[in-house]
Amino acid sequence: MSRCHDTFIYGKQEAPGLGGEVCKRKPKLTSKPVRKAIFPVGGMGTRFLPATKAMPKEMLPIVDKPLIQYAVEEAAEAGIEEFIFVTGRGKHAIEDHFDVSVELNQLLYDQGKDDVLADINGWMPKPGQVSYTRQMAPLGLGHAVWCARHLIGDEPFAVLLADDLVMSETPCLKQMVDVYAETGGSVVAVMDVPLEHTNRYGILDVDHDDGRLASIKGLVEKPDPSDAPSTLSIIGRYILQPDVFRWLDRQEKGAGGEIQLTDAMAASLDDGPFHGIRFEGRRFDCGDKAGFVEATLAFALSRPEMAPAIREIIENLR
Repeated sequence: MSRCHDTFIYGKQEAPGLGGEVCKRKPKLTSKPVRKAIFPVGGMGTRFLPATKAMPKEMLPIVDKPLIQYAVEEAAEAGIEEFIFVTGRGKHAIEDHFDVSVELNQLLYDQGKDDVLADINGWMPKPGQVSYTRQMAPLGLGHAVWCARHLIGDEPFAVLLADDLVMSETPCLKQMVDVYAETGGSVVAVMDVPLEHTNRYGILDVDHDDGRLASIKGLVEKPDPSDAPSTLSIIGRYILQPDVFRWLDRQEKGAGGEIQLTDAMAASLDDGPFHGIRFEGRRFDCGDKAGFVEATLAFALSRPEMAPAIREIIENLR
């Protein structure tokens, strides 16, 4: 039985209460707009211990905003209307962050800090736009996405990993949504990586590549450099069709003994168009300590009121 929050299981597993009948689905390709986004936030954040012992990794701040807020703001700017968080134990701070704090609002109002009050409430999703579901065990990214299937239904959806922070003039997901409007199917954000680093990423096997948009014919999760079909890597931004769930339903484990989203995407390649877009912008790996510090410096330097002081600090450290 699955260890996700729901009791009704699809695919290989039996459906309790239905005489053991297994639910089968047909591929569902749709040209509907992308309105929903999944944010997998159930991980333990072990690479950032002890900081993440009592604080979700996604709540670690880049300057003055937590990682997860950057992802939500990016999604909102891309037209996302429903924000779905797949959480785990110890993630209550995320739920509190995306809730209204009546006491804090009143305090700021009483102190006349109207600009701060507007800042903390201006980006908040509207009531009814946020949903939470629980991943009961850390079984992989594919499993986390699968745990939100009942909230997605038969619509295309986005997946954003907060660890991948993108600084760009046009939000990364907005660039992808624009491509999706032209191509339909599924779209992932991609970047070229050094050959020796292919074993860290999902790598694409491409059919046609015009330098910006690549037509994908295969995907491999974290291949050895000698087996990598290219150096084109997927980052944590996806637009997927709901048919991917019929592959995730199987709960088959892949690399690292986890249920891999890459494997489900690879299995669904024949179901419709699948493209990778080389996004315009700079990506920071905030799941890595050095990448996290790099992102903090880059975002601080992008703030005119902070840049001079930050440059002086950097110069004094040399």
